[in-house]
Amino acid sequence: MGHMKKGIYLLLFSISIHFLAKAQDNAGLTLPTGFKANLFAENIGSARHIAISKNGVVFAKLNRADKQGRTIIRLADENKDGVSDNITGWANYGGTGIYLTGNALYASSNEAVFKYELDSKDEVVNPLSPITVVSGLISRRQHESKSITFDKTNNIYVNIGAYSNACQEKDRTPGGKGMMPCPILDSAGGIWKFDASKENQTYGDGKRYATGLRNVIGLDWNPQANKLYVAQHGRDQLNTFFPSLYTDAQNAELPAETFYEINEGDNAGWPYVYYDNFQHKKIVSPEYGGDGKKEGARDIKNPAVAFPAHMA
Repeated sequence: MGHMKKGIYLLLFSISIHFLAKAQDNAGLTLPTGFKANLFAENIGSARHIAISKNGVVFAKLNRADKQGRTIIRLADENKDGVSDNITGWANYGGTGIYLTGNALYASSNEAVFKYELDSKDEVVNPLSPITVVSGLISRRQHESKSITFDKTNNIYVNIGAYSNACQEKDRTPGGKGMMPCPILDSAGGIWKFDASKENQTYGDGKRYATGLRNVIGLDWNPQANKLYVAQHGRDQLNTFFPSLYTDAQNAELPAETFYEINEGDNAGWPYVYYDNFQHKKIVSPEYGGDGKKEGARDIKNPAVAFPAHMA
């Protein structure tokens, strides 16, 4: 994403969001040899994802509007000193996803994906009248963010998170059974693929590219491998709801947060299984008859990397 010379862009999350570029004091960060950082912009707001143009213009998607009521922020460094000196913005919907491709900027709300046209200076041509690419995507209280990415042939991939911990008949109930099959997977808990050149699409115009992913905020298309890669936010509260099967210590370490190389049609297993990073196995969820040892189906996708639990 963009070119690295003597510095890199970093993102700091605190009360406000800070964007970082080259620096003398590294903005208080400890960095590897050869890397530098300094404050690029501050007091931007609740930024989620960012996109950087070939001209070095940074676009940030805010989950909540800033003091001026804006949810997409454009940050330009016009005098090339490594600090943003021209900050503008537009839009009034929250959300997470933002992506630049060609002369188009795509941004997502919690229910839709919109397209904006850019001119040669990376100024938005249609800030008040974006093109609706997809709408009507399910949005509940849990995991409502729609993160997005693109492949090399102008297809857009949209995360639609599951609005549940483990698809229980009543969510987050001690000892509660999971629904079989899980009806949430019909419209959430996976990645959907749409043609970005089309307008006003709904679920029926796209396809479910992968399923069994509780929620994915980080996703990207690797152009060298020509594949989609995603990081899943795993389920919670194994010992809270099944104390006879899991200790507090086990709950602190299980399940793994998982990173996948995704092919079309893959099933990562949520809610029926989770990945145990100590046994290095897919384990049947207790809501579906698991006991912490029973292995899940072999056809469920294995992660490429397993991280410690609850890192989301």
